[in-house]
Amino acid sequence: MNFFMAMNPPTVTAQMKRVAISKNEKPVFYEDKKLADAREKLTAHLAQHKPEEKMEGPVRLIAKWCFPTIKGKSNGQYKDTRPDTDNLQKLLKDCMTTVGFWKDDAQVTCEIIEKFWADIPGIYIEVEEIK
Repeated sequence: MNFFMAMNPPTVTAQMKRVAISKNEKPVFYEDKKLADAREKLTAHLAQHKPEEKMEGPVRLIAKWCFPTIKGKSNGQYKDTRPDTDNLQKLLKDCMTTVGFWKDDAQVTCEIIEKFWADIPGIYIEVEEIK
């Protein structure tokens, strides 16, 4: 299956969790509003493409992150600035798990991740079970 989610991709990542100290002096991790909003946005877009059944076994995931073109950059040019691809991908896979693409993102055994500057921003996703 493949699809394109037209949107300005979130630039916050799953690694941006916050920590507070509880009354019993233990750390408590939480998501700030920006991260929670990014998770909600991705989940809503992904829900429109949810497969009828969860994928089983190994999965190949291709993600092409297309960020809005800025001055000095051209459509299709690789984006070599933050956020890092591995951090982007973690949030995406967490959301795909929540929506029901697979049982666990540990099933993703092959990943191709690219990020570009693009005139039409969004995220292209290709996902398939590996037989």
